[in-house]
Amino acid sequence: MSRFLRNSTALAIVAGALSATPAAAEKSVTIGLFGGNWGDAFTACIIEPFTAATGITVVPEIGTSTVNLSKVQQQAGAQVIDAFWMDGGVSEVGMAAGVLDHLDPAAIPNIANLVPQALYSHEGENLAVSTGYYAFGIAYNSDEVKTPPTSWADLWSADFANAVTFPAPANALGIPTVFFLSQVMNGGDFDATFKQLGELKAALFYDSSGAAANAFQTGEAVIGAFNSAPAWGLNDQGLPLQFVVPKEGAWGGDVRLHLVKGAPNKEAAEQFIDFALTPEASACLAAKLYLGPSVKGAEVPAEVAAKLPWAEGGSVDDLTMLDWWEINKQRADLVDRWNREVGN
Repeated sequence: MSRFLRNSTALAIVAGALSATPAAAEKSVTIGLFGGNWGDAFTACIIEPFTAATGITVVPEIGTSTVNLSKVQQQAGAQVIDAFWMDGGVSEVGMAAGVLDHLDPAAIPNIANLVPQALYSHEGENLAVSTGYYAFGIAYNSDEVKTPPTSWADLWSADFANAVTFPAPANALGIPTVFFLSQVMNGGDFDATFKQLGELKAALFYDSSGAAANAFQTGEAVIGAFNSAPAWGLNDQGLPLQFVVPKEGAWGGDVRLHLVKGAPNKEAAEQFIDFALTPEASACLAAKLYLGPSVKGAEVPAEVAAKLPWAEGGSVDDLTMLDWWEINKQRADLVDRWNREVGN
């Protein structure tokens, strides 16, 4: 073999090896997200198109907000998760715990797409971005409840005895709902609120949204305090479930993305967060989960807009947002009081 042919063969082998292992395929990022249909929606709207656009593989870490936050706290110094979703409220716990990294607008330019309320800062650092809003009000089975509820007090109606569902403290929306009802029904009087909760004839105090959904599907519950997003999702599946904002109001919440401090794949995680903040991703989440877009310019069909937490023509300004820092200060006492006075 001539010297020319030997060199040509060697170059061909190297070129072949490089083409068999493209650089993009070597990259991956681990993202913490919710399970069930929420995880399915995040996968379809963000994860799969992100991988198609960048070649970066996403390794999902399925868990609730509190479970994935606990993992991140336990893995401090040797992180596995790069970025993760958490509910509002748990997000503030993560901020206070010091396990979240700064979200740099230079590395995540789509931060500029956010509505102003959707960027969360603590002690001068941008630590969370919203990827969509929901409302927490009353859901009811319109086949079983002929007169739509108009007030939170309707949950205590004798007509619904032992057919009501309400979030327990283990659910991320439980204690915030106690806090909210105390404000709108009793002027901040927790004594009166816990007395009412102790008298609520509930079929189920649910730990997870899925448990509440099952209660509605089986007929165990016909009315309850519930999230607008899964309520409309069940409606789409054929269950005659409706969602209403009571006259006292519904409280608003959101699901947020966070960058983990010490993330092993920080640059890829920043790319992922940036991708999640596009109008296309936000509109897709609205269509699949009825989450109100946190991104400017997200366009949704009229039938989707009617089921957003603020309904057609509304905006995040129409939601009653909670003071999560104050709730978290009182959370332990409220959980303890729930266990003593309400139980499960």
